[in-house]
Amino acid sequence: MKKIIPVIIMTATLACVSLACWLKPHTTYSQSERRPLASKPELSVSSVVSGDFMAGFEDYTADQFPMRDNFRSLKALFSRYLLGKKDDNGLYSAHGHLSKIEYPANAHMMDHAAERFEYIYNTYLKDSDSKVYLSLIPDKNYFLAKPNGYLAIDYDKFIADFRAKTDYMTYIDIVPLLELDDYYRTDSHWRQEKIADIAHLLAKSMGTDARCDYVTNTLDHPFNGVYLGQSALKSAPDTIKYLTNDILSSSIVNYYDTGAAVQGDMYSMTKAHGKDPYEMFLSGSSPLLEIINPNAASDKELVIFRDSYAGSLAPLLAPAYEKITLVDIRYMQSSFVGNFLSFDSQDVLFLYSTTILNNSMSLR
Repeated sequence: MKKIIPVIIMTATLACVSLACWLKPHTTYSQSERRPLASKPELSVSSVVSGDFMAGFEDYTADQFPMRDNFRSLKALFSRYLLGKKDDNGLYSAHGHLSKIEYPANAHMMDHAAERFEYIYNTYLKDSDSKVYLSLIPDKNYFLAKPNGYLAIDYDKFIADFRAKTDYMTYIDIVPLLELDDYYRTDSHWRQEKIADIAHLLAKSMGTDARCDYVTNTLDHPFNGVYLGQSALKSAPDTIKYLTNDILSSSIVNYYDTGAAVQGDMYSMTKAHGKDPYEMFLSGSSPLLEIINPNAASDKELVIFRDSYAGSLAPLLAPAYEKITLVDIRYMQSSFVGNFLSFDSQDVLFLYSTTILNNSMSLR
């Protein structure tokens, strides 16, 4: 009888878990992990014979398991406090910040990014009167990883090596103005209210002035950054603050997601209450958009080749320019840029995070 009881308990447990799996409503998206979840694979003779069904079913059951986020949190706590692991799948916590290890430096990825930039320069900029600049944004591991015993790329060498590959650009060094608390605690991005000095330095280095007074607004919605969901650790959410003034309020933002200009918001409140509140800044990812400042003191124009960090920075450069155009070659082929832009005497800034340059296959 003593041997039968454990079998009965185990059988009942498995039966309950299986029933819960089948009755649980299908979830298509994980808000905490910011990714779509696996759907049930199609059952057919060919999929069973090929092994595709079982492979897909394994992913499906793992993604659709009841109380999945609770078990993810339990695993993270077990790994950290009982096993003594410093990180869980590359995610770690230090000085109140969550981050993800960025290591090692990938020379192939750096070369790919440099090749894309050189193509743009040779195709559109080399024979123009445009002034071309480069500025690199280190991820927060620059301040957080090595001091806390985590692997990290040599950022100073990484930046120096990339500068050497792009020596046809004038480099603007913003690193001395950055510190750890310029970044969100639970996310990879920088905080807009902390980078007005960065905008001022960039504008000054390009021969103009972006200094301006702002009103600081606080979003009435908590910001659970990408690392918070991925780590499954408990942490207080961030707060998003965004800067406004009369210049930004009167500026016009045109989005070209469909090819034709569609006027939108500088700060999207719809995105602010969506899956990723950071996307409130210039509506997140967009292949091409422009900010027009009808009250600009000059007729200067700026073109920014960018990643997501520029979403919160570009509005702070708007006071210095009549028009700012942002181009994201993660979503637009470099060979298409000439279909939308002609380069004459604009300032052109390549503004990229080291994370993108070290994982650059998205650059097209």
